Amino acid sequence: MRLTTKGRFAVTAMIDLALRQNNGPVTLAAISQRQQISLSYLEQLFGKLRRHSLVESTRGPGGGYTLARKADTITVADIIVSVDEPIDATQCSGKENCLGEGARCMTHELWASLNERMVDFLDSVNLQKLVNEQIAKGVEIESTPVIKRAISANPTLKPVRVTGPNSVFALAASMAKS
Repeated sequence: MRLTTKGRFAVTAMIDLALRQNNGPVTLAAISQRQQISLSYLEQLFGKLRRHSLVESTRGPGGGYTLARKADTITVADIIVSVDEPIDATQCSGKENCLGEGARCMTHELWASLNERMVDFLDSVNLQKLVNEQIAKGVEIESTPVIKRAISANPTLKPVRVTGPNSVFALAASMAKS
């Protein structure tokens, strides 16, 4: 079994989100910048994570993503499976037809057993544990407040200076002089 970038990036992005969600929704652009992951790729991953109820989205200014459940209830297996990452080391994808027409290869049980252990291990590691490890390593979490755009209650008025004619008649008069 080989974990592809899809699974790695999903887990990394979820750790980043869990570390910072106490300051409000986290934007994918911010995760993209911090983790050096393509924004369009993150959008695809978070669409899948949202459909599997691992994250929730908030639209509009000040919007972004938050965890849909507590970090200690989300496992690495949940994240990897939600982004369609197969956790399978068998040649036949667990269908027991490695050699065709229901015939298994000699090592099928070995790889199936490895699959079970991988799933058990990934199910035993929750997102909160990974967050705690990052905090213990000294990862700095920005404490910048969420910037909300708002229309000012007292707009600044600037005087308007008219430099040209202010009516059709003044326009005609100015054209007649030319």
